[in-house]
Amino acid sequence: MNSTVSPQNILRHELVGLPVNVVKCTDPNFVGLAGVVVDETKNMIVLNAESRVKVSKRTATFRFTLPDGAQVDVDGTRLVGRPEDRLKTKVIKW
Repeated sequence: MNSTVSPQNILRHELVGLPVNVVKCTDPNFVGLAGVVVDETKNMIVLNAESRVKVSKRTATFRFTLPDGAQVDVDGTRLVGRPEDRLKTKVIKW
């Protein structure tokens, strides 16, 4: 199995440490927020931007920058759930 994170398998990988931008959100204060993922809970992604900021997964679309420089947009509703459980689930192609 290839352990390199890619746009096709990002939902099954650890997000902590990846650079991220909030590209859409129901709260306009979060749109454009950029930082590095420092923690992830069932319903929130914690970014280290100017300070630590919690963004709800349910209300946002995130643009992750992968280690190879590729960028991928992920609807936050696809990320809802405990990270350790999400890593084990089967992912339907999207």
